[in-house]
This record gives sequence, structure tokens and C-alpha cells, in this order.
Amino acid sequence: MKIKKVVGITVVALLITTGIQEAMAVEEASYVVISQDKPFEIREYTPHVIAETLVEGNMENVSNKAFMKLFRYISGSNVSRSKVAMTAPVSQQSIGEKIPMTAPVAAQQRVDEKWLVSFMMPKSYTLSTLPQPEDASITLRQVPAQRMAVVRYSGMWSEKNYLSHELELVAWMKKMGLTPTGNAVWARYNPPFTPWFLRRNEVMIPVHS
Repeated sequence: MKIKKVVGITVVALLITTGIQEAMAVEEASYVVISQDKPFEIREYTPHVIAETLVEGNMENVSNKAFMKLFRYISGSNVSRSKVAMTAPVSQQSIGEKIPMTAPVAAQQRVDEKWLVSFMMPKSYTLSTLPQPEDASITLRQVPAQRMAVVRYSGMWSEKNYLSHELELVAWMKKMGLTPTGNAVWARYNPPFTPWFLRRNEVMIPVHS
């Protein structure tokens, strides 16, 4: 029994490690760190394209609904319907056009009583080359270069965890004399199977350059 238990634990550990390694290989948004005061950073992001959707509900519940909408889009629910050969590990063959995942996996921003959830598109795509979504609630948008104040943290994807770090970031920004130019954004970089203590989460607030 002890041997079986050890083997089981080993297999789970290997699966988790493999998943984390695959997630780490995912393309990330491009930025330059302007200044650092751990765990805070000022970053300069390059222009990029996002696919976004607006959903209603509380912070923790809207993620799944929006994530599946956006994931269906990059998995082939688009008007091009062209076949693309499977590539490992982030994409697989489908009747629709496949778009590789990028990190952060999702960015989430509150708009009144709704949440705007977005996926960053790979750098190889532009607004003109991306396939159009079949779901009318998904919008493609070009995001210009922008400077962001960021705090990075690990832990569960909870509203309490998010809000506490947002308050920390806002307090740090005041101390540094930084003026926000937009709403806070919640960014997550890991798939759901990643252990909570290894997750990379961030709160990001746009600031004046």
C-alpha cells in the first residue's frame, strides 16, 4: 500500500510539473521594466491585440463563463473555418482555425456591474489577419503602448486576494506620486490545475508615462 501511495504521489507530481512547464512556454505580453520596488513594478507594454467579452456577475463567477467564450474562439469558433495542423502543447487540430494561447491567460476588468475579460492575441497576428469571432459578444481590439503599475502575487483566485493587493498597489502608487489613467486589471498567468502557491497573479493599473 505504501509503495502504491508513493507511486501515485509521484505521478501526480509529474503531471503537475509537466503542466507548469507547458504553461511557462506560453507566449507572454511584451514589456520593459522601467523601475522595480518588489513586489511592485512600473512596466512599459508594447501595442498588442486582444479578444474581449463583457459579462455580468461577481468577480469569481464570471471568469469561467467568459473564459470558455474566448477559449472557444481561439479553438476554432471563428468564421475562417480553416484547418490548422496540431502543434504541441498549446494547440490541437480542429475544423476551425486555431490560435495559440498567450499569457496572461486572461485579464479581467470591472465595467460598472459587468466585467470585461480578455485574451491577448499572439504577436504574429494583427487585427486584419485574425479570424473574426462567430460569437457577436467577442470583440477584437488594438491596445496601444501603455505604462502600467503592477503588483505580483501568488495564491488563490479570490476577490479577497485581488482586492487586498489592489489596495497595496494603490497605496504604493500614491507614495510614488503615480497618477492612474484607467481602471485596475486582474491578470492570471496559469491554468487552473496549477497549485495555488505556484500561481502568478497580478493587479495592473495604467499610469501616466
